[in-house]
Amino acid sequence: MIQKLLGVIPAGDALHHMLQRTAGGLRDFDRELKSKVEDWTLMSTHLESAGVRIAGGRFVEIGTGWYPCFPFCLYLGGAASVETLDLNRHLRKDLTLGCAEGLGRHVDSVAIRTLRSVERVADAQRSLVDALRHGASVNDATRGVVRYRAPADAAETNIPAASVDVVFSNSVLEHVPKEVIGRCFAEARRILRPGGIMFHSVNCGDHYAYFDESINQLNYLRYSDKEWRLWNNDFLYQNRLRAVDFTEMAADAGFTIELDTSRARAARLAELDEIPVHPRFNGYSVEQLAITSIDFIGRRPETETVITHSMQRRVGDDACTTERPLYLGQETPESAASRRRRA
Repeated sequence: MIQKLLGVIPAGDALHHMLQRTAGGLRDFDRELKSKVEDWTLMSTHLESAGVRIAGGRFVEIGTGWYPCFPFCLYLGGAASVETLDLNRHLRKDLTLGCAEGLGRHVDSVAIRTLRSVERVADAQRSLVDALRHGASVNDATRGVVRYRAPADAAETNIPAASVDVVFSNSVLEHVPKEVIGRCFAEARRILRPGGIMFHSVNCGDHYAYFDESINQLNYLRYSDKEWRLWNNDFLYQNRLRAVDFTEMAADAGFTIELDTSRARAARLAELDEIPVHPRFNGYSVEQLAITSIDFIGRRPETETVITHSMQRRVGDDACTTERPLYLGQETPESAASRRRRA
């Protein structure tokens, strides 16, 4: 309820940051940064498996957060450009500098994952720290490679079409309303080059379990939407979508799903047995409800036929039209959800 209160009072954002530094995830910054670098390492491994090289790549990040760990790692690894977008301006100078300094302990990892020499990565890291210490912006400290944009709308980026290799996020989409995610996926498809990919790592468990040891990560499934609104808030908004929802939305946006790490673990299934799941979630299988994390890759097809004129379909004697583009071979938005309900 503290975070609920912070969402409505003046200066709530600053107080929320203070709370995170004293009692939340930022109280042990070195451990937090190490965890983020591990997440970036995992992403880079998946990108390599998908045939994406970081050196020379063009990236867009959805959700910068308090400090730009992923963009800095990509910069040190030789990325050509990284646009990092956030709805609100959360980036903190002290944490940004701390991130750059802390990456000095992870130079070897970045070098291995990006096929660059340790010396080259170390030189870039020292130059980055020096520039930030002298007051340079993220843009200037990275020589224009990393561009921080906030406030910015990931559903309307103004980035040229087909100009990006990878769109990605880390522990962000679980905090975004479903309808907004759909628009972000459509925009990602627009700005990605043919054959480009989006990679998203989603923590779709109840985040309150990190603060309250008496509950587990499936606890929020017991509440109706009305009841959940009493707990939900601007600083820890959780959409309660399940892993399958994200891949279905990506497929509906025209992406081919090439990676889906979601699995129902035995421990989670046991926890689910202890929870009176609200009927609001009756459309999901037990396994789909029990999954609390997913990494997935969606690829924009290399070639496609796009119908851009008004499409007509016959319903009895009446003609109905829609202006929404349909990519041949793509399922209609209704199809994936309908298939899940039939399963």
